[in-house]
Amino acid sequence: MTLDPEMAEIAKVFFQESREGLDSMEAGLLSLNAATNREDIDSIFRAAHSMKGGAATFGFTEVAAFTHRVETLLDEMRTGVRPITADAIQTLLQCCDCMREMIAATEAEQPLDQGRIAGLDSDITHILGEPAGVPPGAPPSAASRAAPLAVSTQEAIDDDPQVKGWRIDFAPVADLLRLRNEPARMFAELERLGAIVTQADVSRIPSLDMLDPEACYLSWRIDITGQIPRRALDDIFDWVDAGCRLEFTPIGVSPAGAPAKVDSQAQPANIAAQGPSRPEREAPPPGAPPPGAAPHKTTGDPGSIRVSTKKLDNIINLVGELLITQSMLSGCAEGINQGGFDRLRQGLTQLARNTRELQESVMQIRMLPISSAFNRFPRIVHELSRKLGKKVEIRLTGEGTELDKTVLEKISDPLVHLVRNALDHGLETPEQRLAGGKQETGTLELAAAHEGGNIIIEVRDDGAGLNKARILKRARERGLVPVDQELTDEQIDNLIFMPGFSTAEQVSDVSGRGVGMDVVRRNINDLGGNVQILSKEGQGSTIRIRLPLTLAILDGQLVRVGKEVYVISLLSIVETIQVTRDRLNTLVGRTEVFRLRDEFLPVLKLWDQFGVEPDSRSAEGSLLVVVEAEGMRVGVLVDDLLAQQQVVIKSLESNFKPVPGIAGATILGDGTVALIIDVADLIHAVFERERGALGRNMGAGLPGARHRVSGTSLGMAS
Repeated sequence: MTLDPEMAEIAKVFFQESREGLDSMEAGLLSLNAATNREDIDSIFRAAHSMKGGAATFGFTEVAAFTHRVETLLDEMRTGVRPITADAIQTLLQCCDCMREMIAATEAEQPLDQGRIAGLDSDITHILGEPAGVPPGAPPSAASRAAPLAVSTQEAIDDDPQVKGWRIDFAPVADLLRLRNEPARMFAELERLGAIVTQADVSRIPSLDMLDPEACYLSWRIDITGQIPRRALDDIFDWVDAGCRLEFTPIGVSPAGAPAKVDSQAQPANIAAQGPSRPEREAPPPGAPPPGAAPHKTTGDPGSIRVSTKKLDNIINLVGELLITQSMLSGCAEGINQGGFDRLRQGLTQLARNTRELQESVMQIRMLPISSAFNRFPRIVHELSRKLGKKVEIRLTGEGTELDKTVLEKISDPLVHLVRNALDHGLETPEQRLAGGKQETGTLELAAAHEGGNIIIEVRDDGAGLNKARILKRARERGLVPVDQELTDEQIDNLIFMPGFSTAEQVSDVSGRGVGMDVVRRNINDLGGNVQILSKEGQGSTIRIRLPLTLAILDGQLVRVGKEVYVISLLSIVETIQVTRDRLNTLVGRTEVFRLRDEFLPVLKLWDQFGVEPDSRSAEGSLLVVVEAEGMRVGVLVDDLLAQQQVVIKSLESNFKPVPGIAGATILGDGTVALIIDVADLIHAVFERERGALGRNMGAGLPGARHRVSGTSLGMAS
């Protein structure tokens, strides 16, 4: 269906909050067990109830009908009528997936997957014990509910012919109008049920000078006559917030048979006498009309707003330009004499401080907690562990750690690969763990923390660890490592990141196709980060990822080659060394290598790479910047090291064209453009260009050298 423009804007809030509610439902369902308390399952029920009400308000009847069925099952579980079982939880998780698809299709005005909806509705019907053919959205039949030991007082009232109507006492919270609720709609709905007489209580209205025009000071007593079941009133007042006072008193029942008042603020002992308590009510989203409206949901800071990424990017670009301008002015001030220009220098200092603070504040706008990426993994672990027949406990730590929205989006897929690999290859079956003296339930932990200007993400498991003998055997079988070459434990571990490498004996839908870990490393490197693996056989593995907090600003080292200035990410730099002749060797007259302790590093001359004229073409006396990416190291020769500073990254590809070895550009304080080095691209170019000679000589071995697997493996692969 197509909504009018005004309602379409309001519906956007419903779609967004429905997705958030489904995430909440899924997280709650994954934590359910037989010992779950009432409050936990109530929160799951409220999320489904909210989504149903909102869908009905906007006329999304199929969404409302299906969600009503889900709500029915949850209601029986929360009231103790039906036990919490693994099958019911699995069905409800699949229903969450289906509701996500329904929301997405409804928002895109696409047809719903009727087959999937019907299949899950049939599963719910089976669990409820209802006969086949019950239409979706129909209230559960009496046979579907296990009757309590005694008929509740409320049920007796609903069926009592003496009940001639109801007295409703309703005192809303002061924020009723501020939450975009309109009481007139409530009265209109009540008039459909029967004749009403309303009396307003104005005693709470303050004097004019104290009156808040957005606050609600009224409360009402409403008498409605007719044979009206209590649940019909519940439906009308479903949106009511828990802070409101709401009482229903039947009219026409003799005093001896009159029940206690139904009060939203009553103690649990009073409510128990009337059957299941009503869940806490939530108010509708801005602009949505109650009753039955999508409840208002506040997540995080109640003062937060949603802003499009494009607007944030524009602000960040402007702050970047301000940073460049401040740097230019500071450069001009360096040549000014003492005297009357002291105030100018002071002003520039203040400008620099303010610019930096503004930059940091604006960057915080794009920062999001990593929990939005972590929260998907309990479901993945739940599903995959069932498929693999393993028992796994997942632990999430550091979920509040924040990083840039773009980094967050791009790290999600690599993390999925790592988690799946840990479940499939790392953690053992319960039988294997017990035989190895471990608890039958394995542990998988995702942890995040800030470290300097970076974020560290670790995926840890207490499984079998990497089988180094098996990995090395498979690598030699595939010709990735020479048969006579000895590798260190670290080098063997890094073999799993090679393209096409897999130790799986059989190809399955989980693993075995030789894709994944090489993609993980490449994607992380594309973000300016790096990944390393730590593993102990029989004890488990840890994958450690280091990432920049943002892709818009780079902490860089300025280096000079001749008259040109380049920027190298500080994250890629290992160390810087003065070059001496005795530590340089030449292989086959082509490749120069530098001896760094027990390792030989290929030497890359930036002047040859980019065609610029250096101060001297002799490597001796130059500076060697040791850089690392994807587990490989090279030494980059430069003429001089300049300052370290934050630079604003500008895309070279979008403004010019892709250039091999260049990740982007920035504008320095003097107005010149400096190119930002793509370290991973340069290293790949070095090993690709020299892999023949490098592979033969590295494979044969140099005296006293401990060769890195990254160089040899790339050198020998064909």
